[in-house]
Amino acid sequence: MSPTTLQLIAAVLFALALIHTFSTSVFERLAHARPAHAGLWHLLGEVEVVFGFWAMVLIVAMALLTTKSDAVAYLDSRNFTEPMFVFAIMVVAGSRPVLQGARHLVDLLVRLMPLPGKLAFVFNALAMVPLLGSFITEPAAMTLAALLLRDPVFAKASTRLRYATLGVLFVNISIGGTLTPFAAPPVLMVAAKWQFDLTYMLTHFGWKAAIAVLINAAALTLLFAREIRQMPAAAAPDAARVPLPLLALHLLFLVGIVVFAHHPAAFMAVLLLFMGTATAYPRHQDRLILREGLLVAFFLGGLVVLGGQQQWWLEPLLMRMDATSVYYGATALTAITDNAALTYLGSLVDGLSEEFKYALVSGAVTGGGLTIIANAPNPAGASILRSRFSDGTISAAGLLAGAALPTLVAIACFRLLPNL
Repeated sequence: MSPTTLQLIAAVLFALALIHTFSTSVFERLAHARPAHAGLWHLLGEVEVVFGFWAMVLIVAMALLTTKSDAVAYLDSRNFTEPMFVFAIMVVAGSRPVLQGARHLVDLLVRLMPLPGKLAFVFNALAMVPLLGSFITEPAAMTLAALLLRDPVFAKASTRLRYATLGVLFVNISIGGTLTPFAAPPVLMVAAKWQFDLTYMLTHFGWKAAIAVLINAAALTLLFAREIRQMPAAAAPDAARVPLPLLALHLLFLVGIVVFAHHPAAFMAVLLLFMGTATAYPRHQDRLILREGLLVAFFLGGLVVLGGQQQWWLEPLLMRMDATSVYYGATALTAITDNAALTYLGSLVDGLSEEFKYALVSGAVTGGGLTIIANAPNPAGASILRSRFSDGTISAAGLLAGAALPTLVAIACFRLLPNL
């Protein structure tokens, strides 16, 4: 089928959004060079704004080419549950009580490990927290891991260690959510239709992902052991700061949002209850990460709007591949489009072999750490950590370099290890 004029325009805008994503540093330099319009350049230099901005351009173009009613109808036809969910889970997971609970869990694991405290802390933050994402969802795990690592590691590390840690974190979060069928967005898109239940995920994905996560975390910890040992000790959490009942209530809020992940009315109600509780006990809260959460939701919402017009070229490209080529093709394509979009398009095609299904999903999660847009939780981590990078900008090339070796480890595990 030949693409329509609107589809061609949408493809061009999608390409422009990708170019914009990889060149936000240009706008930051313009903000310093032209202070009269620094606010506009800073806005366009925000990675999280990029896809939302170009999605708005698409809607304007759609209204001009068709009618305003058609443009609004297209918006209404998009499913924004995932952006809303990521916003809700980020805000709750980033609260002081939940973060304190996660820090206590990490500290317990640190004490049980035969490693120096700083090395054990980095290893657990990059291994155990991503694997925990299989139960609390990947966006929540990304938020917790990024907040745990932000000050003790990213604020003190060299540029090389920052990007290596970011690459391992993004890759491990992407594959670490595959122990269950509900935590990783690309798995969630196909789990019901393809009958990827808990047993299937553990035997085909989970144990392989766990091995890759442990190897990646251990390799980084050992390779940068000298620099990590020289870092100032992280401040221990204040056990008296948040009462246990309030901590338990916050964990219930987190669980409630996860349980109702497919029902926006329900999980947004839980979020509102959480915000009411946070307002009632301000002495036990830090600043809620509402701005960061909204920016990430705007980014993902823009991806949903722009991505809805890319099926005409993306689906035929995937369907022309065999199982082996679709694995590597999905890994590469994930770098330029959200991995959940790839698996969703695959789920629309009937008659796929089991080998093809496995290759598509495993390839999608394998490439989830290569770029900021590759996996839905990545913008959340980038939003939390970007202030610890030079000029507040995460280099796309630096992230790609940092994620390259962890991605190769994931490829080896998913391609070479047998299914149980």
